[in-house]
Amino acid sequence: MTTPLEKKSSVKEIKDRFDCDVDRFSNLETGQTATIDAPLAMELIAQAAFKSTPNIRRVLDIGCGAGNNTIKLSQYVSPFDSGLVDLSLPMLERARQRISEVNAGDIRIFQGDFRKIDLPDEGYNVTLAAAVLHHLRDDRDWETAFGNIYRLTAPGGSIWITDLVSHETGPVQSLMWKRYGEYLCSLGGESYRDKVFAYIDKEDSPRPVTYQLDLLRKAGFRHAELLHKNSCFAAFGAVKEA
Repeated sequence: MTTPLEKKSSVKEIKDRFDCDVDRFSNLETGQTATIDAPLAMELIAQAAFKSTPNIRRVLDIGCGAGNNTIKLSQYVSPFDSGLVDLSLPMLERARQRISEVNAGDIRIFQGDFRKIDLPDEGYNVTLAAAVLHHLRDDRDWETAFGNIYRLTAPGGSIWITDLVSHETGPVQSLMWKRYGEYLCSLGGESYRDKVFAYIDKEDSPRPVTYQLDLLRKAGFRHAELLHKNSCFAAFGAVKEA
């Protein structure tokens, strides 16, 4: 990735792109096709949330998109109240419509950046964050965001993440990036690969899964878990002590 952090896409630019991409995020069977193992990752974080968190009553979905991950969790536990956060209002409206069809709990939508929205301390038994945290920028931004997630999580609650990740060493980063490029070519050829690589370079600033597991512990979570990793994508999370 060559674009420096200070020249990455703004929050508004990210919002504008996702406003026009609702349909791509509305398929529960495939998830986001540009993400390796997206259906498996959704399944794993839903099962991990269900198995790790007693009495799920309130769920926060950060960067909810069209609601796939909350819908997937509803297959294991329902009803529960949902707090949906996204930059894109069209995404939120689609998510609310789709979730209301499978979950009878209350649904509240919050348009904006979850770091700036007034959400209740210890208000959620489960937090889901899928393909959103890679938009964080410098170390302070990452640390503050993970601290906020810990604050929002109820005692005994959990956070589950699926995301694009980078790697700690150059050779492994090159290896995994090459593998990801081959995966994208298998979907849509070199032009599709180049398109995805271009918007990742402009928009995203992922960190290693090892870095993020350490941040979860630093924020206060005591039980961190790596559920799955394939190339540049991982599913992981943590449980807060009761």
